Amino acid sequence: MNITDAITQRRTIRKYKQHKIPKDILKNLVNAARLAPSATNKQPLEYVVVDNKQLVDSIFEQVSWASYIAPRGTPSEGEKPTAFILILIKKELKASYTYHDIGAAAENIMLQAEEYDIGCCWIGSLNKKKVREILNVPPEYELDTIIAIGYKDEESEYYDSDETVKYDKINGKYKVPKRKLETITHFNAF
Repeated sequence: MNITDAITQRRTIRKYKQHKIPKDILKNLVNAARLAPSATNKQPLEYVVVDNKQLVDSIFEQVSWASYIAPRGTPSEGEKPTAFILILIKKELKASYTYHDIGAAAENIMLQAEEYDIGCCWIGSLNKKKVREILNVPPEYELDTIIAIGYKDEESEYYDSDETVKYDKINGKYKVPKRKLETITHFNAF
């Protein structure tokens, strides 16, 4: 798969087949994150991979899904993610651009996952206090976001629109509006 295909095909997925993802693939996803750019090369990010079914179920209960289409966007039994990757910030290495690092790392995870036909949902809405307790995250780490992961069990595609940012499921497929290229591109001046 080339990078253009990975970028255009990668969409948020919220329904997953219940097949366990091999550990070597999960390690490859974290490696993709590790190789993302890091401001001043501080490398403040660390990752917790959760693939134990009981822990995945516990973490799932702490996550809020798809506000535009709630509750339809929440995976049902038999559709839940089979793994999560938590993105942590080592506080002593945190810098003013750390949140840019997180964006680059998360996107690398999701693009790498696309190569394996694995779907992802990057989630910031979660009970961080409870997740910290479940996974024994030490206090010197800040829990930023989490990425739900699993083999895709739904389809999603984008379309150009300047009319709305709200996505919906139409005929069994998510339709995700993206602002038109012509609307957002400015050459040499605004």
